[in-house]
Amino acid sequence: MSFEVIPAVDMKGGKCVQLVQGVPGSEMVSLDDPVQVALDWVSQGAKTLHLIDLDGAIEGTRTNAPIIRNIVEKCKPQGIYIQVGGGIRSFEDAATLLEIGVDRVILSTAALKDPELISRLSTEFGSDSVNVALDSKNGKISIEGWTKESEHTAVEMGSLFEEKGAGTILFTNIDTEGLLSGVDPKPTEELVKAVTIPVIASGGVTTLEDIITLKNTGASGVVVGSALYKKNFTLTEAINTITNEI
Repeated sequence: MSFEVIPAVDMKGGKCVQLVQGVPGSEMVSLDDPVQVALDWVSQGAKTLHLIDLDGAIEGTRTNAPIIRNIVEKCKPQGIYIQVGGGIRSFEDAATLLEIGVDRVILSTAALKDPELISRLSTEFGSDSVNVALDSKNGKISIEGWTKESEHTAVEMGSLFEEKGAGTILFTNIDTEGLLSGVDPKPTEELVKAVTIPVIASGGVTTLEDIITLKNTGASGVVVGSALYKKNFTLTEAINTITNEI
């Protein structure tokens, strides 16, 4: 896959929000209509939407499911690729999303607790439909909405989940996530070198130069949230930066 800039639509309490380092109550952005936000990103050139159910990730409740379905119904006919994560804890949770038209499900805690779940999903729906999110803090993988730390590194888990059939990895550097302080490319680069499947980077993008920096790690794409919502640059500008880079 060619490098892509992917806008994030994070949902909490029925709103589109941006949290600082995933901490509830730290909203730096709160918009009332996530569906319209998604449509706005599409109008600016998004080819893929990154939807995260923060209530699902943090509380385990899928209160934003109707919003996700609405976004799928409005954006899929326009040819938009949709990936969804947050609180997908079981095969059934993932299957439900894929069956309503979501293209790719993103699993984190459930995958780390039961790696065979990735094998089941990839066998049933194909590897392209399965993404494992590896969220790293201080070099270790965080789980359960970033509230707990595991003993494993991203490289260890990336290699494991590639073997289990994951089609892509979403790598988030929590150390830089939501701070608008720039990116640290090294952890992403290490993971890219350790696996052969595409790695989508996330965390800390503040400037257009940060996007180029992550592209140069060999990542296949970058998820951007806070920088877009705070209007550091537009999605169109980001897409053009990648397109025009020599």
